[in-house]
Amino acid sequence: MDAVPARARCYVAGVALLAALCLVRPPTAPAPWSATVLLAALYAACERMVHRRFGGPFYPVLLAGAFLLTPSAAALVPVPAALLSPVEHRPALPRRVWRAARPALAVWAAARVHGALDGGDAVVGSDFPYALLPAGAAVLAFCLVLTTLDGGLRAAAGPVPLRRAWRGLFARSLAAVAVHGLAGLMMAVLWRSPYGPVSALLVLLPMCVSWWVFAQYHRERAAHQATIRALVQAVDIKDGYTRGHSERVGQASVLIARELGMDDDRVEVLRFAGILHDVGKLGVPTRLLRKDGPLTPEERRIIELHPEYGHEMVRGISFLGEARAAILHHHERLDGKGYPYGLAGAQIPECARIVAVADAFDAMTSTRSYSRARPVEAALAELERCAGSHFDPRMVTALVRALRRSGWHPSVTADEPAYGPPPAERASRTGAPR
Repeated sequence: MDAVPARARCYVAGVALLAALCLVRPPTAPAPWSATVLLAALYAACERMVHRRFGGPFYPVLLAGAFLLTPSAAALVPVPAALLSPVEHRPALPRRVWRAARPALAVWAAARVHGALDGGDAVVGSDFPYALLPAGAAVLAFCLVLTTLDGGLRAAAGPVPLRRAWRGLFARSLAAVAVHGLAGLMMAVLWRSPYGPVSALLVLLPMCVSWWVFAQYHRERAAHQATIRALVQAVDIKDGYTRGHSERVGQASVLIARELGMDDDRVEVLRFAGILHDVGKLGVPTRLLRKDGPLTPEERRIIELHPEYGHEMVRGISFLGEARAAILHHHERLDGKGYPYGLAGAQIPECARIVAVADAFDAMTSTRSYSRARPVEAALAELERCAGSHFDPRMVTALVRALRRSGWHPSVTADEPAYGPPPAERASRTGAPR
């Protein structure tokens, strides 16, 4: 039990006690044992399959139980699955208890709300669209109880501050629970129809297919994130004096993109572009990045090749999209005096103009072991001074507006060196491009 804080154990015990009280059946209520056993077995099978193959919760069977059973019987449905399913982390007992008590309380509340609104009669009579009203209220109650319990556990387990423990939980959960609730309602209607319980199983087939697609999407996104992290870590290892710079350039690029009203897909691409804008440093000899003293013209030309190196490195990564153009052109200038190709004005891709502003802003506002950061206002003033010649004025204005709303919090990005500034940064102060 040492792995679970004492406050969390007490919280779980309290939730379990409430769930046990919900399981008590009123003397006058009939016991629908056959339906309860069937739904409990079906839920256990679905949970095992979903957790093993896809991950995440699967609530249609639970919500079908809320629409079909009495509250105390519905609260029994998730218990066998929780008690029989394997536990990956120790201690097992409080985790099993939590897995049983949490959904039991939620489905009990949903069944109570559904019954109070006479949802059972609407299900039996297939009374649409009236059946949607009590079902919708039950789904809201189900989601509210789940998120309330989850937030309480976060607060009890720590270290999440109390005021933030419940933030965003309900909003993030509602859409998925609503879809599961609709599937549960369809199951309940078919269950009560002349076709019987077997027909209700047909609802689970498209749900499982959609869940598989959803899981594949998230696995693909996870693979993308892992690819990005690996590349950024490689850059940070090679040029450790700007550690964290890439992530902040990605964040600033997102601020600009959102201020410009770009859709979510493009915002994500801009984030990738900002994070990977310096990946080409992997192709630059380390001796140049860490050279003691100013760079020669030939050495400067080699470093100026890093956007092209980066573009070649990510050419085969299809999900980056236009981020590849930003990696290649983020050192171009609006007046045509940049590199590698000397593009000017609208010839420079929009994404590259965004990353250029984000890159320069973070470079000016980052505190490092050898130099102090400029104040945000001073950095913005410098960007505005260079707008029209070096930077796109539209991108600069977007960043200024975004930062006035959200602010910016620069942080130290380098480890303390043993003997003064790193050589490559001494070179950069003499005019070497970075």
